[in-house]
Amino acid sequence: MLKWTLIFLIVAVVAGIFGFFGIVEAAASIAKVLFFIFLVLFVISLVMGRTRT
Repeated sequence: MLKWTLIFLIVAVVAGIFGFFGIVEAAASIAKVLFFIFLVLFVISLVMGRTRT
C-alpha cells in the first residue's frame, strides 16, 4: 500500500506543478484531490504498519 501512496504523491506533485504555473488550470484541483488521497492512504499505511508488529 505504501507503493500506491508514493505513486499518488508523485502524481499530485506533478499535477500541482502544472496547475500552479498556469499550464492547466484544472490540474490544481486534481492535485488537491490526489494530495488528500495520498494523506489518507499514508495514515492508513502508518496505522496498519504499527498494528502488524
